[in-house]
Amino acid sequence: MSKQTYRVCFCFQRRFRLAVAEAPKEIKDLFGQYSENGLMGVDHFHRFLVEAQKEETVTKEGAQAIIEQTIRDFKHLPIFHRKALNLEAFFKYITSDNNPPISPSLGTHQDMTAPLSHYFIYTGHNSYLTGNQLSSDCSDVPIIKALQRGVRVIELDIWPNSNKDDVEVLHGRTLTTPVELIKCLKSIKEYAFVASDYPVVITLEDHLTPDLQAKVAEMVTQTFGDILFSPGSDCLKEFPSPESLKKRIIISTKPPKEYLEAKEVKENQPGSQKGKASGEEEPWGKEVKDPKSLTDDKNDPDEEESTDEGDDDADINSQQIEAPEYKRLIAIHAGKPKGGLDECLKVDPNKVRRLSLSEQQLEKAVETHGKDIVRFTQRNILRVYPKGTRFDSSNYNPLIGWTHGAQMVAFNMQGYGRSLWLMHGMFKANGGCGYVKKPEFLLKTGPHNEVFDPKAKLPVQKTLKVTVYMGEGWYYDFRHTHFDAYSPPDFYTRVGIAGVPADTVMKKTKTLEDNWIPAWNEEFEFPLTVPELALLRIEVHEYDMSEKDDFGGQACLPISELRRGIRAVALHDRKGEKYRTVKLLMRFDFV
Repeated sequence: MSKQTYRVCFCFQRRFRLAVAEAPKEIKDLFGQYSENGLMGVDHFHRFLVEAQKEETVTKEGAQAIIEQTIRDFKHLPIFHRKALNLEAFFKYITSDNNPPISPSLGTHQDMTAPLSHYFIYTGHNSYLTGNQLSSDCSDVPIIKALQRGVRVIELDIWPNSNKDDVEVLHGRTLTTPVELIKCLKSIKEYAFVASDYPVVITLEDHLTPDLQAKVAEMVTQTFGDILFSPGSDCLKEFPSPESLKKRIIISTKPPKEYLEAKEVKENQPGSQKGKASGEEEPWGKEVKDPKSLTDDKNDPDEEESTDEGDDDADINSQQIEAPEYKRLIAIHAGKPKGGLDECLKVDPNKVRRLSLSEQQLEKAVETHGKDIVRFTQRNILRVYPKGTRFDSSNYNPLIGWTHGAQMVAFNMQGYGRSLWLMHGMFKANGGCGYVKKPEFLLKTGPHNEVFDPKAKLPVQKTLKVTVYMGEGWYYDFRHTHFDAYSPPDFYTRVGIAGVPADTVMKKTKTLEDNWIPAWNEEFEFPLTVPELALLRIEVHEYDMSEKDDFGGQACLPISELRRGIRAVALHDRKGEKYRTVKLLMRFDFV
């Protein structure tokens, strides 16, 4: 066993043994159970996949292909029999990317023929911003990155340029530098379907005069041509399905109104954006707010009402002079009627629409109108956006919106931290296509027109058992003094559930000192009342006695698609990018 040296000062060094990854006892026992004379052949391996890994549909040909792939991947090691795996080869397979917690062959497997309102949709907020909400550059680059990740809803704030003869994209009344609208549109066209064939919705926050709206209509029509979905100026009676809109671009905004200079005066009034920025304070982002704590936050200075989203604040019945060619482009009509929440959440059997609420508007609304929101979102689309005081582009807890059926929970995709990790985790589901079918209980209506009550106490449906065996890869992906200048790292793992309030919890392993390959071998149980909305959260940190603990990786996985058995869980950095070799070996089971 090799050793690693750390220099404490010019005259003193510390030496530590450098451990080698070794199969945990349970892996050795499984190998012994499914092998003969130290080798696991095709028949044994197939039986292991079916019985231990619960992969009931795998064939012997599939098992053979995995063995051959494993041998090819590790052919530089002189340990493999030509048609079988020994213990070391079996352990290499178990800890490899060929054994992920979500089946790579699953793909887009949900029914995609229901109306758009039946899906959670991967949604961006202020998609053009490269950083904070006040002074960062506007660019098409974050739009491209979002589309490459699978985001399906792109938001553009469109304003007249300084000469009022062209259209720019920027965050109005801030120091953000603008980008040309046409550049954003061309990038959307080029990258819209690189990650998914399912439709891209462009939500426009419109601050234009009728002549510039006409110019936008010309830009949009010429850029997108036949792939633009334009049903005409009338509201849809029902939303089309994602399947019927494959490789189509959809425009969503409120019907046009005359651009009013007075609006700028109103929104520039002192106090229109009061409150401090609610930052993600720790290096990896502060903990996601528990929905159970919402009622305790009513006096929070961060909870001032936002004026950030001007697109839905106007009365949809008081439109001024309008550009008809622009109006015809709008496929998903947005607007906020007068009369408060009761009017906003009325369901019209003859037309569908989109409603936008800020995160704090939603938090207040769910206290009194929870079931009304569920009923509204069965036919209509609800978009939730970050409050205006999130100047640092941080995010909020998306589960509040999802639990009430909100389809477009809009996030700052550059606002890295725990909230965004949940968003990444949710949309790993359904092949990463950007559309996830809402659970049936959010869509159905009972015999007496009753709907799901998000506040109802529900029985436990199933219990997820999670075993955290070990982790590896930090030694290769990080500098040897990254975590601690004087010794190997002291890792611990946090594992838990993000879901409805009754299911939300985080637990923690013990801390293992001075070890690049920690072997925790700890088991946890998580009772789930609504497993359909539950996400498995995994974080690794390095304990630091004198400062904040260091971040060592994270993963977030949809429990609805979690495979049973022993799996290699790849970890990601705080931006959601996968590390090259860092992973955890874990076991999942449902009881």
